[in-house]
Amino acid sequence: MASAATEREENVLIESGPCSAIVLPHYGGKIASLRFQGHELLQPPLAPIAPRTHDLPFDVSDASGWVECLPSVAACTVKTATGPIQIPDHGDVWRVPCSTTGRDAHSVALTVSCFSLPLQLARKLSFAETENGARLSLDYKLTNTGDKPVPWSWAAHPLFTAALGDRIVLPDSVHTLRLESSGGNRLGSSGDEKQWPIAEQSNGTNTDLSWVAAADSGFGDKLFAGPMNGDAGWCALERPSAGVRIKVSFDPSATPYIGLWICYGGWPERPGPKQVCVALEPGTAPVDSLSPTGPWTRTLAPGESTIWPMYVDLETL
Repeated sequence: MASAATEREENVLIESGPCSAIVLPHYGGKIASLRFQGHELLQPPLAPIAPRTHDLPFDVSDASGWVECLPSVAACTVKTATGPIQIPDHGDVWRVPCSTTGRDAHSVALTVSCFSLPLQLARKLSFAETENGARLSLDYKLTNTGDKPVPWSWAAHPLFTAALGDRIVLPDSVHTLRLESSGGNRLGSSGDEKQWPIAEQSNGTNTDLSWVAAADSGFGDKLFAGPMNGDAGWCALERPSAGVRIKVSFDPSATPYIGLWICYGGWPERPGPKQVCVALEPGTAPVDSLSPTGPWTRTLAPGESTIWPMYVDLETL
């Protein structure tokens, strides 16, 4: 029987029918590969996947695949019952090893503890075949392991590789998005409201945000939709060139916002390889930082837990 250290360090393959995923427990349970009918669906590494420190910026890491952003997406300082706490870029989870608590050919269960706040995240990933492909189900459970109330926010961070001609699809009820950031202020300033899908750029021209641009466009924009409700708990990326539709769905009563990261060669801003991807990010907040408070603010009491689901349907287009 493998030791706990071996279980933690080895890559885990799960699969079902035409789909497979490779999970890296030693790197926060990162999903390094997600394949459908032979097509890789996640952003490849920009640098070798290597051990991270507690303060490594995300843009000098491999910046690839799918990680979990907890307890914040952006680096920030937050007030807590024990004083101000520094949270690093893209949070804690992607930096630290997970424990593998269960696995079989179709599923893997992982547990990881944050270091900036006393939070433990348990996550189970499982594949099941569907009529048109397969569904990856993700079940999350977050627990406050400390003795004081703890603030937190979470966002999934799946970087789906993108190509010219791909299309982003949001529910019909989405007409506007909140701008978090835009490389070169292409779309404006943080906090601006942008129309969806036709948005005005800072130069006065319009752009259709639903269509993926060329890889060398130099765009890098983060926007938020929500709060979502009713049957609007989903978003999708359609890739005609690969004949695949990636549909991300979630429970809007638990995670009511959709973060949308569209990057076509515009990030990282340093020299070197760039991301070309669309991230469809269910989350608990309409901002990247845990520091601002609002109706979205979440706090866990000592010993309290909360659960939420997420699903990724990979379908033939």
